[in-house]
Amino acid sequence: MNIKSLLLGSAAALLAVSGARAADAVTVAEPEPAEYVKICDVYGAGYFYIPGTETCLRIGGYVREDIGVGDAGSFDGANHVPDHMNDSDHSTYSKNTRFTLKTWTGQETELGTLKTFTETRFNFGNNYGDYGSPFLAGGTEVNGKSGTTGWTANNKTPFALEFAYIQLGGLRVGADESAFDTFIGYAGNVINDTIVPYGGFQTNVIQYYFDAGNGLSAVASLEEGSGFDTIDSYVPHVVGGLKWTQGWGAITGVVAYDSNYESVSGKVRLDVNVNDAFSLFAMVGYGSTSNLDKTYPVGGGINAFGRGFYKPWGGSWALWGGGTYKFNEKTSFNVQASYDDWKDIGLAANVAYTVVPGFTVTAEVDWQRVGQGAIDNSSVWVGATKKNNVGGILRFQRDF
Repeated sequence: MNIKSLLLGSAAALLAVSGARAADAVTVAEPEPAEYVKICDVYGAGYFYIPGTETCLRIGGYVREDIGVGDAGSFDGANHVPDHMNDSDHSTYSKNTRFTLKTWTGQETELGTLKTFTETRFNFGNNYGDYGSPFLAGGTEVNGKSGTTGWTANNKTPFALEFAYIQLGGLRVGADESAFDTFIGYAGNVINDTIVPYGGFQTNVIQYYFDAGNGLSAVASLEEGSGFDTIDSYVPHVVGGLKWTQGWGAITGVVAYDSNYESVSGKVRLDVNVNDAFSLFAMVGYGSTSNLDKTYPVGGGINAFGRGFYKPWGGSWALWGGGTYKFNEKTSFNVQASYDDWKDIGLAANVAYTVVPGFTVTAEVDWQRVGQGAIDNSSVWVGATKKNNVGGILRFQRDF
């Protein structure tokens, strides 16, 4: 066998083997197309369909940092800390960092739109509070803050479920804030809007909203209250409201029945849109104090000083007013003034600046004058020992 024959034979064998392997080659399957999230624009921006369902979901929330200074007892942003752990104390900063997670869902059904909303808050910071001696300085009155350490920074609670409700059409059930506040509106765009308080907030509700068209709407709400104002019988608290909304603004009224004390309170509000940049509001509240406990219950209790879930202001009546002026798309000025029957006066003003979309810095100054009614009704009323209180708060907030 010569070299030429050997080479030709080897080549033929190699071709035969290659052909056999080619016939047995494994075909790789094409990758299946990925199932991307489908946008749902029925309920607004940010919603998407939960894969495999007709339910739209939106996830959002914010991260916030508050830095407060000022006189103790006046505002959420003011506190005392002990000086060498004795009865002397001095004003200092308070801080609170909050992470809030929100979810919204929506789905169309034969009975109307089925919605849910949840909001859970996580807080790290310090509250108002002193180390506290058993008695107030210079006297024998019991110190309600005895032994407390509210001035220490810590995780305030593992978490707080602020909202969690289901809504089908006009029916809403679950944890919400009282319709006494949500339907008529909060007291302006200031941070400390409760220097003169205007209502109770978190509660379990069974509500029905009715839209009659032409700007006319109404609400009826059965509520449980919260804390010491939780209902103590089978009879719920009841709130009803009526609103007329037009391009110029709105007129709203709400009435609340406190079943614990069989008392009635109400508020009326006027909103006016002066122009695209300038808006004003005025609100008045009235409630009976005849059935409310006006004595201070040592260790805490229900409705001290004639205040209740639906009438937390001092005396029978209170006033709130204020407005917002938008200088431009980034900057706005907000103000609120308040006054009640006990001659308590509150003033809050801030400037809110949007650094970039989703990130806002707000600087606010607050002033409170404690009225004679508060001092006359209790010698241990918070703030009673100082008639004029000034505080401030700087807020950084990133919404997403």
